[in-house]
Amino acid sequence: MSTYPLRIADHVMEEAKRAAAEDNVSLNQLFSAFIADGIGHRRAIMRLKKRAEQGDVGAALAILDSIPDSEPDEGDALVAAKKATRK
Repeated sequence: MSTYPLRIADHVMEEAKRAAAEDNVSLNQLFSAFIADGIGHRRAIMRLKKRAEQGDVGAALAILDSIPDSEPDEGDALVAAKKATRK
């Protein structure tokens, strides 16, 4: 287990204290959970960015262009489109 001195703004600390009290955990547990959660989100974003770099937009658009135009199935229309037709 490691330690790290952390400086945060007073208003952030007050919010953290409230959140820890609401969750019935210590500040240490709260910060550890937030950091682990943030690292997980960052890893996911980095994986998505890496996969996006490997993508071929031209190929994807070609696939979409090959799909014939057709009306949506009954009950499969966008809500906004349904509202527009009711006016």
